[in-house]
This record gives sequence, C-alpha cells and structure tokens, in this order.
Amino acid sequence: MPDVSRIVTCLIAAGAFALGMASYVTAGLIPLIEQDFGVTTPLAAQLVTAFTLAYALGSPVMVAILPAHRQRAALLGMLVLFVTANALSAVAPDMTMLMSFRAVAGLAAGTYLALGIAAASRLAPDHQRGHTIAIIMGGMASGTVLGVPAGLWLADHLGWQAALWLISLIGAVALLGLMRWLPALSPVAQSSLKQKFAILKDAQVVRLLGISLLAAVASLGLYTFMAPLISAYTEHNVTPFLWVWGVGGVLGSFLVGSLVDRFSNVQITTGILVLLSLSLIALPLALSLNPWLALLPIILWGAVGWALQVPQNNALMKAREASGDGHLAVALNESALYLGSALGAGAGGVWLSLGWPVWGLAVAAGVIGLMGLGICLPTSRGRGRVSHPVRRGGV
Repeated sequence: MPDVSRIVTCLIAAGAFALGMASYVTAGLIPLIEQDFGVTTPLAAQLVTAFTLAYALGSPVMVAILPAHRQRAALLGMLVLFVTANALSAVAPDMTMLMSFRAVAGLAAGTYLALGIAAASRLAPDHQRGHTIAIIMGGMASGTVLGVPAGLWLADHLGWQAALWLISLIGAVALLGLMRWLPALSPVAQSSLKQKFAILKDAQVVRLLGISLLAAVASLGLYTFMAPLISAYTEHNVTPFLWVWGVGGVLGSFLVGSLVDRFSNVQITTGILVLLSLSLIALPLALSLNPWLALLPIILWGAVGWALQVPQNNALMKAREASGDGHLAVALNESALYLGSALGAGAGGVWLSLGWPVWGLAVAAGVIGLMGLGICLPTSRGRGRVSHPVRRGGV
C-alpha cells in the first residue's frame, strides 16, 4: 500500500517548486518583456511588484474567506488558478493584461502554499510534521535555485513566454497528481472573517510572525544588495556567490526537518538566528581576507535563512491546531516574509544613499537577526510551563 501522506507531500512540494520559480523568474525576464512590449524598465519591473504584493497581502485574505469545510477543493482550485494565470501570462497581448495575470498568479501562489502546508501537516504522522514541511519548503527553494536558471535559459532560446509555460507545466503535473492522490480532508470549525483574523490577538502567533519579519529584513533584505557587497571586494562575477547561497537554501530547507521533529521550536529557532547573525556579520571580514573564503558564510546564510521557515510554520500550525486555522497563520507568515524583504531592501537603499559603507549593511543585518532572539527567548519562558515541547517522536 503506497504511503499516501508522503506522495501528497511530494506533489505539494512539486507545486511549491513551480511557485518558487514564479516568484523569482520574472525579475530575470524584465529585459525581454520590455523589449517585446516596448515599455520602460521601471514599468516592466512592476510585474514583480504585482506578484509579490498580491502574494503577501492577498493570500491571507483569500485563505480567510475560503470555506473551512472545502479545504481539498480550495487547494486544488488555487493550483488550477495558479497554472491558468501563468499560462495566460504567456499569451498576454499587452502589459495591462500581463500585470493583471501576474497579480492573480501571486494571489494563487501564496494561498496554495498555505493550504498545501496545512493539508500535508494534517495527513502526516505527528512525529513527522517537521520533515513534511521541510520537503515542501525545500521544493520551493529548489524552484528558486534550479528552476529559475532553467526558466531563464529557456527564455533566452525560446522567448520569455517559455519560462511561464514551464511553470504552468510543472504546476499542471502537480495538479493531476493531487487530483488522484489527495484524500478528502476533515472539515474544520466554521467561523466568521472577524473571528478568523482574531488570530492576531494570539500572542504566540504574533511573536512567531515577529521573528519571521526580523529574519526576513536581515536575510532577504541583505540578499538584495549581495551584488554591490561582493563587488566592493572583488571583480569576480557575483553569480557563483548567488548560486552558493541558493544551494545552501535547498540543503537547509531539506535537512532541518529531522531536527524540527526532535527538538523544540525555541531550540531550533534560537540556533538558526544565532548562526544567521554570525554568518552575516562574518561576511565582510571573509570578503576582506579572500573573496572565495566568503563562500562559507554565504552558504551558511542561505541554509539557515531558508531553514528558519520550517520550524516557524510547524510552530504556527501547532499553535493554531485547536482552532483549525493553522493555514491562515502560515499565510500570515508568508506575508511577514515579503514585508520583511521589502523593509530590508528599502532600508538598505536608504543606507547606501546616505553614503554609508556597504559592509555596514551586513553587520546591521546581523544585528537585526539577533534582535529576533529578544522575541524568541521570552516565548520559551512563556510556553515552557504549559506544553514542554522539548523533544518529539520518542527521542
């Protein structure tokens, strides 16, 4: 008898691979799109904005309004919408339509990921939930590291539309598999929209979202400025450094799952935040000594930066398990990540416009990462007396 839980998890991860591609490939397609439609670079760049804003702001609302007793249909419906929006993007006749389809794709992507993590977590044995979430987040990381270069290669040879067709194809394969293997999901309690967003009154949820926000400001915010940071120390092409960061992200996403199933969220998160901060602060020093030596903190930065969202999503699902709205908590977590990325990029831009040294960005990012400990450690004292989540799975 096949392990349905594992098959479903892998299929959801395949869909996450496609949305990982969709989240980052558009930035690389901008030169081709602006040439094809005869638009300026700033206008073409708004395609990325349309996707990310819809993902960050629209998906929590969509998750909240979807009927709680139709979780399977909602998950499949969002994947259908994602596949369709990317296909329509590939045949869009003008920038207005393309912008609209990218926004729809972003909305569907964020909603699908939240519902997918929730569905896979509900089907998995309790002692394997961390591993399950790690596979899905690893799929998304792989879509960024492996899928985006593949999509851009196709775009260079067959046109920018080919990258979007590839995303649609991968999403369609995941959809067909889920239609075959995803079982009916037990309904959760019905509640009003106002009751659902009362989740933001949950102190544990707010603390977890705060950790994700600060980590995103530090990690994703600094990633925006990796090219000028590397270029300040060496004339080497920045591409190898970007690849190493991405490979670290894939490894970290997959490998952290077994740790999440063994140790408490606070232990894992504390360790990750410390390693993230140390890797960011050490980066300028490593670059000054030898640019290739910087590959060590960069791969560690990528690994722990991506890995953090596995224990975060696992903790959010557990915190709201009794209320049945863990999928909404995950959607809010994704919003915190995108908001943190935008805040980090904006703050970094101000930093450089003031003429301050680029190496200071890495140090500042490391300090911001350490600030997350101020949220994480009180969580340990606040919850340890109630649930004692020291170890799971009999270890």
